[in-house]
Amino acid sequence: MKKTALTLAVAAAMATIPLAAQADTILYGEAKVSVDYVDDSGDLTDSDRDGYWDVVNNGSKLGIKGFEDLGSGLQAFYQYEFSVDMTEGGNFSGLNQKFVGLAGGFGTVTVGTQDTPYWKILNVIDIFHSSRMFDGAVYLGAGLSAETNTNGALGTLANSIDYRTPNFGGFSAEALLVLDGRINDRDGFSDSVDIWNINLKYSQGPIFAGLTYIKLDGDDDVNLGQGLRTNFDLDNWGLGLGYKTDQFLIGAIYEQGTFNVVNSERHTYLNGVKLATGDDAQSWMLAGQYAFGNNVVRAAYGQTDTGIDGEDSIDNWRVGYQYNFSKRTLLWAEYFGREADTLFFGDQNAISLGMKHLF
Repeated sequence: MKKTALTLAVAAAMATIPLAAQADTILYGEAKVSVDYVDDSGDLTDSDRDGYWDVVNNGSKLGIKGFEDLGSGLQAFYQYEFSVDMTEGGNFSGLNQKFVGLAGGFGTVTVGTQDTPYWKILNVIDIFHSSRMFDGAVYLGAGLSAETNTNGALGTLANSIDYRTPNFGGFSAEALLVLDGRINDRDGFSDSVDIWNINLKYSQGPIFAGLTYIKLDGDDDVNLGQGLRTNFDLDNWGLGLGYKTDQFLIGAIYEQGTFNVVNSERHTYLNGVKLATGDDAQSWMLAGQYAFGNNVVRAAYGQTDTGIDGEDSIDNWRVGYQYNFSKRTLLWAEYFGREADTLFFGDQNAISLGMKHLF
């Protein structure tokens, strides 16, 4: 019965793609589930909570992608990707990539919901399997305001158009615009272009280096009512560096900006009273891994500075082990630690034991 339901769901999705019958189509997916133990008794929002066990979905997904050769070096392609929650339901939802595009000698243009140029630079350290790897205490793009969450975090943005240049000896550039009619007429939020994001990167052999910038060009003093004022003039920039071979990897990131909830300066005034003072939030992390036989060991350490006066830096560390049964199936054991005493985050320790299968 479950296989029949899945087959019908896939068939229904493919029926909405006019070119599917003429194009090469690929069905793919990823199943990632873990058993986690979490102790967040030091978290400021859960100070009285005991440690607990939880079965966790870690970004499992199902996707369909395909392409058609249009001749003269031109190719049309599409991708539909859906979240599959293997623990608590909510299937075929989420801000996964869903787009259509054209590629040729001019580069690549895609329209829809897609990974951002910002994330494509910062994911150089995305080497762990648990979804606990990134949060607002590690990756500034993980925590956004309620207004920008309409379109997703800085990893994936909806209502977007993206352009990627051809590769020039390892160098390439990318630009993405968010055009969302639901929000771009909101007072003070933005004009016709809601969010724009660019990157420049070099990727050749084992070496990777990239720089990215994202901007919401709204008003810097917006009245939300009831005495609360906010700032829609937000931006982030990030740097990513990496060196990767079949045996080892080392990667580093640095971020700075206001496009996140770590820095509460943009919600500063209530009835004219300043609630918090802070400069741009900053974050850095160094990560590495080493592979031998069927085994992979990983480690990462980083700090985040919220930029708010009186708050200490947030310390984050990660340690992981992976065993490969094959190229498609693996087991992992990972530990995540955080030491913090800030407005949004406190101490936390977590262990994740999981399995991943690709098809």
